[in-house]
Amino acid sequence: MRTSTILKWVTGGLEALLGIPVLGGLIILSTAWTPLFIMAILHVVTIVFAVRENETKAGNILGLITSLVGWIPFVGMVMHMISAVVILIDAYRSDRNAVHHTW
Repeated sequence: MRTSTILKWVTGGLEALLGIPVLGGLIILSTAWTPLFIMAILHVVTIVFAVRENETKAGNILGLITSLVGWIPFVGMVMHMISAVVILIDAYRSDRNAVHHTW
């Protein structure tokens, strides 16, 4: 499995966690918005690996935008949910393509 695919699974899962209505908000507020900065860095790292490995990067670009607007109540929650779905679908497709290319 490629590094970018693993990072997509991780960032997608973390976006899903932050998108949970009350829990995600509590995590972000109780840590002074630190998860948004960490997620921004993770998305940039994932994009770099995706470029190097010739993989799609659209989901993580959306995730990076989400990290920038995630501090806005409700908008951030919805964006985290959307980003999680897009990134996880992207990770699934990358996994599937990797399996097909090994045969």
